Formats: sequence, C-alpha cells, structure tokens
Amino acid sequence: MSTTETQISVAPAVPVGVRPKRWTREEYYRLADKGFFIGQRVELLGGEIVMMSPQSYPHYFSSDGIAAQLRQVFGDGYWVRHRAPLSIPNDGEPEPDVSVVRGSRFDYQDHPTTGVLVVEVSETSLECDTTTKPHAYASAGVSDYWVLDLINRQLIVHREAVADGKAEFGYRYDNVATVDEAGSISPLEKSDAKLRVADMLPPETRTSGGTA
Repeated sequence: MSTTETQISVAPAVPVGVRPKRWTREEYYRLADKGFFIGQRVELLGGEIVMMSPQSYPHYFSSDGIAAQLRQVFGDGYWVRHRAPLSIPNDGEPEPDVSVVRGSRFDYQDHPTTGVLVVEVSETSLECDTTTKPHAYASAGVSDYWVLDLINRQLIVHREAVADGKAEFGYRYDNVATVDEAGSISPLEKSDAKLRVADMLPPETRTSGGTA
C-alpha cells in the first residue's frame, strides 16, 4: 500500500509489559483512508503494520524480471501479480514482490487469499522473509514460497506447508532448500519448466541504498 505525499505519525515505544495493538484488515484500510500512510510503503503482517524500505535498483531489477519470466512460464489460466496484496489469515495483507494465482484478474472481486507461488526478493528484509513470512504464507496455503537472497546470491525454497501449533500463525514449511546461483528451479505448479537462479539475479548486487 503506497501513496504520494509524506505524512505519518510515529507511535512512541511500547512500555514493558504492555502488548501492542493488533490491527484488523478493516482497521488497516480505515487508517489508509484517513491518510495515516501517505508517502509510506507499508504492509499488514500478523496484525502488525510493517514499514517497508524503498526499493534499490537490484531489488526492482530482480522482482520485475521474475514476474516477466513467470508470465511466460504460467501463461493463460494464471495471474502473475507484481507487488500486489494477498489477503491472508491472522490479519495479514502482505505485498509480496511476485505472486501467482489461478485464474485471471476478472475472476476476483477482492485481493486473492492464497497463491500457487509467492516470491520475495530480499536484501535488508532477509530475516523477516525467512522467519515470519514463511509461517504467514504457509498459513494461507501457499504451496511454493521462494526467497531470492540478493546478499548471498541464492534462492531459498519453502515447500510442504504443515500445521504446527508451536509455529507462528500455526503453520510452517516442512521442506526448506537452498539453490545456489548456478542452479535452477521448477515451480511446483509447472514442473516441466526450469528457471535459472542466475537469470533472476541482477548482474551485480549492490548492498547500499534501500530495498524492500
């Protein structure tokens, strides 16, 4: 969720022993309607409003390129979405860099609630993308979740979502594997297609500047 002007109130630190407020999706949208997020990029994750950093060029290069590759791979019958929200359980509305859902945009009257593939391009957000977000996407029934790690130039693949009462949001991925820059990956939904990790990465990863 983003807008064009700069105006936001920063809440004071939460005192020890006081639980922060969990926002519902409806409250999140009401705040947006009242202009609380003007000029900011935010997403809702587990009832918490999370600030998203500006995108570096390597980040956008990769996310835009992955979306283009996946549109060729999936073709008709799928909607490949670039930086668009998913309305997931546990008061979540993340905006993954790329998501693939069945059908077309004309089949939806609101944001999709799951996807056959979700991809996050990660630099400064690597910890969140590999800890909290896997649980969030697993809870939404996303069967194939990829994190393109720009720092280490590798792809981290999460599959086989399973219920786990000890996991955040009650779900986790049972299969997590790393594919290095020289490797390739096939989406679960399109097992006959192969994407090279090297083709997802920018020619040279810069670690300076912001990224999401």
